[in-house]
Amino acid sequence: MKTEPITLAITGASGGIYGLRLLECLIAAGRPVYLLISEAGRLVLKMEHDLALPGRPADMAAALSERFSAAGGQLQVFGSKAWTAPVASGSGAPRQMVVCPCTTGTLGRIASGSSEALIERAADVVLKERGQLILVPRETPLSEIHLENMLRLTRMGAVMLPANPGFYHRPTEITGVVDFVVARVLDRLGIDQGLVPPWGLAAAASDDER
Repeated sequence: MKTEPITLAITGASGGIYGLRLLECLIAAGRPVYLLISEAGRLVLKMEHDLALPGRPADMAAALSERFSAAGGQLQVFGSKAWTAPVASGSGAPRQMVVCPCTTGTLGRIASGSSEALIERAADVVLKERGQLILVPRETPLSEIHLENMLRLTRMGAVMLPANPGFYHRPTEITGVVDFVVARVLDRLGIDQGLVPPWGLAAAASDDER
């Protein structure tokens, strides 16, 4: 099992549940996580899930570690201006980063190389170090600006993985819908997941049930 840390950023797009579920799965997989949550991300989590996270990074790490049964030190949270965090430099940043969900504003700032906050700087570092950057946009409809920024980042090597759930696994509740997207992210990260079977296996299982 890989033990390298992964950077996870949660921004203010609707769908913070995707980021929370991904965090839960990364912790369950034994991966250390560097977590970055924007102020807007905290607001959306409160609005959509009644989850009021503490403002101080250390307190947030303690609350989320307890919620997801993280091992001691497995989860570290960094504030938006924590420029001494490992993710801010190529010499210390993880090789893998996911922004889930990713606002189109965050996506645009990453595409332009703007690093006014730690999330954008961390993404910039992963790109320049030729690491793996996965962005999970959650926006509709998409404007030409959004599409051009996505194309620009794709050409830089980033992966666009929109929060577009499939339904071939026949989800019956919201968790199943969320898990489809999270499973695709975990597959990209090379982390074993049992949330959603690959296409073909699901169809075969369905045929067996008939």
